[in-house]
Amino acid sequence: MPTAYHWYTVVDVMRLDKFICKSTAYALAEAIAFIENESVVVNGFISVEASNQVHKNNVVRLDGNILTPRSSRYFMLHKPKNMICSNIDEVYPSVLRLLDVDNVSELHIAGRLDADTTGLVLITDDGHWSFNLTSPQNKCEKVYNVGLARPISPDAKQRFRDGILLQGESRPTIPATLHIIAPYQVLLTLTEGRFHQVKRMFSAIGNRVVSLHRQQIGSLELDVDQGEWRHLTPAEVEALDVSDTK
Repeated sequence: MPTAYHWYTVVDVMRLDKFICKSTAYALAEAIAFIENESVVVNGFISVEASNQVHKNNVVRLDGNILTPRSSRYFMLHKPKNMICSNIDEVYPSVLRLLDVDNVSELHIAGRLDADTTGLVLITDDGHWSFNLTSPQNKCEKVYNVGLARPISPDAKQRFRDGILLQGESRPTIPATLHIIAPYQVLLTLTEGRFHQVKRMFSAIGNRVVSLHRQQIGSLELDVDQGEWRHLTPAEVEALDVSDTK
């Protein structure tokens, strides 16, 4: 069962249409329709652009009623195999099916994993927080436990440290740290998240990933059983806030 912990923050800035959705039970299309019909007033002025940014201290009215957004939520989830990090079901079901919370449609995944990859997934409705968390320039470390088809090569540590030019790309990967646990098992620490990056990096050095598990993001270590989730604590959210303006 998830930890019975309810702590939230209010996002400082968000799009006007998202602000309406987060303050009401209306869907995004309905929020946009209200804006286009000149039913939304921000700080005393009619606003007709859904993309306008509003601050949490702005006064937003819909048909004369002041709107107050629900506070943001932050979750840790242990993703099983054969589920996808998407808001909708596709070939495999979405990991959001595992969350027993209200307004699941408002949530998104901060840093996705492939269907056959297990481990730590962060879920939130705070777009600013998740953008900073996943942006390569902020160098938030992600740690993966990797099972390999062949023994790790002696020069792998140095090659990963130097950066690897992946097939079809023009610049090498950002230097990564490799810790060898056993000939067929390593811990890989990355600060970026390119498409299928871990699998492509090992393929580039002549190996193949047979199992992949994300066990840590920043200072946050996965501590719930597979398929389970919990709320993040205030300290955990703050520790993962890598923005320059926190």
